[in-house]
Amino acid sequence: MRRLIVSTFASLDGIMQAPGGPEEDPTGGFTLGGWMFGYADESMDISASGFDGKDRELVLGRRTYEIFEAYWPFQPDDYPIARTLNAAKKYVASRTLTTLHWNNSTLLHGDVVSAIIALKAQPGPDLQIIGSGNLIQTLQAASLIDEYNVWTFPVVLGRGKRLFSETAKPSALRLVRSRVSTTGVVMSTDVPGGDIQPGSFASAEPSERRWEPSPRSRIRRVDSDTSSCTSSARAAGCARWCLSRAFSGVRRSPSSCSAT
Repeated sequence: MRRLIVSTFASLDGIMQAPGGPEEDPTGGFTLGGWMFGYADESMDISASGFDGKDRELVLGRRTYEIFEAYWPFQPDDYPIARTLNAAKKYVASRTLTTLHWNNSTLLHGDVVSAIIALKAQPGPDLQIIGSGNLIQTLQAASLIDEYNVWTFPVVLGRGKRLFSETAKPSALRLVRSRVSTTGVVMSTDVPGGDIQPGSFASAEPSERRWEPSPRSRIRRVDSDTSSCTSSARAAGCARWCLSRAFSGVRRSPSSCSAT
């Protein structure tokens, strides 16, 4: 069975929208497009990291397909990534597109989960998703993703399309490999690691201090004793008595509060 591999860029807070430029994907009023610019260094080899789709067939969501279709066919053939993407077989998940103009592109009809299950069962090279956040979320919830190749950039964006949504299926991952660029980009590859196994770091036997009442709780208990203070003493001596009993452990009887 073929593997389904996710390759994407993400900010530290999980935003994956428009990493390459301001006009890449401004939907939703997103104004921080191009946020990965300035973090490149020699260790960030896209081809070596499997981001270029080489020897794989691509699976793209509608929005990512439209971005790629408007750019890569018009790049020179001596550009290795353009040559690879233009030649690769591409499957496009969309409910609205009826015609695809990029060569070697096939529209996936019907339920996308069923379509991907069928594709994975066919012989051929591994399948790779580039970008396509909504598609990733759908296939992650269906447990169809076999590998996550994510570059995490040291930037916080606050808003935008996220790699995982609140409806993501809880699951553990296992780190296969990782590297860090000189600019702080963490390039990691993870595979599914089964169910999450919750636990606790709490001690089995609580310490004595853990059971010791807090000063605030002592104040609440002492406050109930102030009813025995006379009205003239409550404003002065009894207040001092309450505080001293709560914080210094002084044991005094309410009767010791004398009128002033």
